[in-house]
Amino acid sequence: MGYAILCDEIISGIGGRDNIISVIHCATRLRFRLKDNSRANNEQLKETAGIITVVESGGQYQVVIGSHVGEVYNTLTSLYFPETDQQQKTEGNLPEERTPFSFKRLLNSAVDIISSIFAPLLGILVAAGLIKGMLILSVLFHWLSKESGTYKIIFAASDAAFFFMPILLGYTAGKKFGGNPLVTLLIGAALVHPSMIDIFNNTQAHPDLHYRFMGIPITFINYSSTVIPVILAAWFSCWLEKRFNQWLHASIKAFSTPFLCLVITLPATFLVIGPLATDLSRGIGEGYMWVWQLNPMIAGAFFGAMWQIFVIFGLHWGLAPLMINNLMTRGIDTISPLVQPAVWAQSGATLGVLLRTRDAKLKSLAGPSFISSIFGITEPAIYGVNLPLKRPFIFGCIGGALGGAITGYYHGTSYAFGALGIFGFPSFISPNGIDSGFWGIVAGSVVAFLFSFISSWLYGIPQEKPVTPNKLRSVSST
Repeated sequence: MGYAILCDEIISGIGGRDNIISVIHCATRLRFRLKDNSRANNEQLKETAGIITVVESGGQYQVVIGSHVGEVYNTLTSLYFPETDQQQKTEGNLPEERTPFSFKRLLNSAVDIISSIFAPLLGILVAAGLIKGMLILSVLFHWLSKESGTYKIIFAASDAAFFFMPILLGYTAGKKFGGNPLVTLLIGAALVHPSMIDIFNNTQAHPDLHYRFMGIPITFINYSSTVIPVILAAWFSCWLEKRFNQWLHASIKAFSTPFLCLVITLPATFLVIGPLATDLSRGIGEGYMWVWQLNPMIAGAFFGAMWQIFVIFGLHWGLAPLMINNLMTRGIDTISPLVQPAVWAQSGATLGVLLRTRDAKLKSLAGPSFISSIFGITEPAIYGVNLPLKRPFIFGCIGGALGGAITGYYHGTSYAFGALGIFGFPSFISPNGIDSGFWGIVAGSVVAFLFSFISSWLYGIPQEKPVTPNKLRSVSST
């Protein structure tokens, strides 16, 4: 009943059910696309028990709930959207009013697309990355052998999410672009079909071996674990699907539209879209690595300072595909290690407030927020404690910059897509053993935590007039 009441208040606060174009959720937020954002009552929502805050960013109206957002989302969709209507709402198929082209509109659209495609996969990717990290530890400490059946089964569970990434992204991209997600899922499956991978391996072993499609030379690529090719292919398929549904008679389009989408999109993907997207993926990864190698300390300080600011506006989703792309194209990533200290910095700042304040309500909010931040969920700490008090949030950004610079100096590296916070450390362990990069991440996180904790404890709350946030409600009250 608590979630039902909360959902009623959310729907009322955003201008009613008919104001919703689509809704998805990520780790902590309900992400709405509204017909008219001006119909939403920001103050009403911010004062609602169970809502941490609201953010308008990336073309989305984001209601920050906390780590239990999935349960709230399920309650909201079951109450307000019948099954058939829910699919339409969550896939964003409703027409939108067109606005003039601008850079802001382009940025908002990009953030909206990225978050909608990757947010549903975050949980399983983090879980798979965590399992990979645990396997690395198990081999290093000789708890498991790579040749054992136990290792191979658990490794398959951890590696499947990344190897079959095109299938997962095909489904979520199809939903986002308003097409049949099963068709785009099938496109992703075709990209990683064993026969396609066998042909790729044969062409690598025998460079003189060539394949053609209706006389056109084919460049076969191993699309397993790729990101961009299937997203572009899904967009093209959905674009075709909408047009075929307009042109074809209702009696035949149920099977003829998927047929036409597949027989057109798949050759186009293998001949044009895939090779171009693969080159783009490699270029993005190499471009980032070139910038990072210019001065890792500066890169670390920048990402460490800005990460939580990105989180406030929901822009951190723009970096998630880059992290995944780095891992898929290079086997390593250096962004997530740089932002790991930023999480610990906000955690330390929250602990400083918790131990310093005499305000019972603020203390009751800081405690759960601190625990949540340890596990990488910093929104309750940011919106409920540090940002309203201003100083702790600033100290957290400074601490993140210091920790990020240390991490960059030691070339901290991630070898799997993992969580941030305490569960993130296994993903930073090299398969060859614990190296200086790992200890650099640990040192950066410790420095960020201690600096932010001490600064926040000493100066986070003005002595002469303690500042209390406007809303001091526990996010678990529902």
